[in-house]
Amino acid sequence: MQAAGAPPLLATSGGAPAHSMAFRRRRFSNWFPLGCTYACLYMGRYNFNVSKGAIGGAFHFDKAQMGIIATAGFWTYALSVLINGPLADRFGGRRAILLGTFGAAILNVAIGLVFASGWNSHLILTLSVLYAANMYFQSFGALSVVKVNAAWFHVRERGLLGGVFGGMISLGYWLAYGVCGWILERMPLWGVYVVPAGVILAACIVDAILVRDRPSDAGHPDFPTGDEGDPLARAASAAPASGPEPGFFDVVRTVFRHPVIRWLAVAEFCTGIVRQGLMLYFPEYLFEVHHIKAGTRLFQLASVGITVGGILGALLCGALSDYVFQSRRAPVAFLFYCAQIVFLFALGVSTSPVVAAALIGLNCTWIFGVHGMLSGTASADFGGKKAAATATGLLDGVQYLGSGLTGFGLGALLDRYHWSIWPYCLMPMSLAGSVIMVKLWNAKPGARPSH
Repeated sequence: MQAAGAPPLLATSGGAPAHSMAFRRRRFSNWFPLGCTYACLYMGRYNFNVSKGAIGGAFHFDKAQMGIIATAGFWTYALSVLINGPLADRFGGRRAILLGTFGAAILNVAIGLVFASGWNSHLILTLSVLYAANMYFQSFGALSVVKVNAAWFHVRERGLLGGVFGGMISLGYWLAYGVCGWILERMPLWGVYVVPAGVILAACIVDAILVRDRPSDAGHPDFPTGDEGDPLARAASAAPASGPEPGFFDVVRTVFRHPVIRWLAVAEFCTGIVRQGLMLYFPEYLFEVHHIKAGTRLFQLASVGITVGGILGALLCGALSDYVFQSRRAPVAFLFYCAQIVFLFALGVSTSPVVAAALIGLNCTWIFGVHGMLSGTASADFGGKKAAATATGLLDGVQYLGSGLTGFGLGALLDRYHWSIWPYCLMPMSLAGSVIMVKLWNAKPGARPSH
């Protein structure tokens, strides 16, 4: 379908259309605010990681008790994306991102008010409920981004886009750890939640003005995105043009039956343990082992390293996938899983505070690169425009099921065995992910996968 007055799209030899400059400018004003919004959502999600040690110290909670709050949030997120993915597919990514950002802003304000009011009755339960509610609304973020971008980008453009987006999202870690760490050193606990709420609300307003679900909503032609030949995309689009679209449960069933996505889900379970196992505990590790406090120069080195490492990892992963492996995602993911093992081991044996702070960011290069590749790019590839958010929801949900084990589970292990076991608990998950990528080595969208 082509909007009136819009120039035709020309197909390139690789199948991707040669877009007009007007289309590219409008597409930029669509995906750039979305990327910034998702970075802002991280500020209102990982602020808990930054403040977790301070909360535990102020109220005399151990790591397992604080891990209960984290697990409540992770597992709520895991269940939410399984529900909200199909909802975003049905009602559109724009509505989903507006709902998610508004809800996350309100819940961050609510958590801030708990600390501002001096509330301390059943505090673990209170914070668990509020953080879980925040994570419900946070779950709309990735689903919305993938859903919207699946209609604006061809398959052959998505690997590099995933890298650029991963880089933008990595800015969210700097907002969360760098800026929120700075706030924690200079404001009471409530400031670490109220300030991010204001930033998220501002992003919500910008999205309402600029973001549109598909090119035709912005006066440009829709176009084939190259994922129509994949079995999942064909099934999700199976209804005749004159008939009703596939139902909610039709799309869900098709996603769960897709063999490649099932294996990707197992890999993302492993990624969830590695990713959150590092991100949830590194502020306390740096403080308790290397005496690096939040807001100090070495903590900022780790925070900036997360951002820079995430950007480099995402860009490298996307570029290698598109330009070296012909849009195959598994070979690059395999290399990144192997690198995780090497750098986690290096973190375990490091004794220098400077080296330990730097290794946090270096580990994130490989962790964030593979996470963005699997959860964002591969889910859009094998889900297609019709089921992109549902596929992303499945992968993100399974990832956060794994993440939940790093809350009370890893927290209890650290209470008992302390930091000497920390990186080594994560390495087996990276190894398992690499084995799965070998199985999916030749998987590409647009071809029937082997069962």
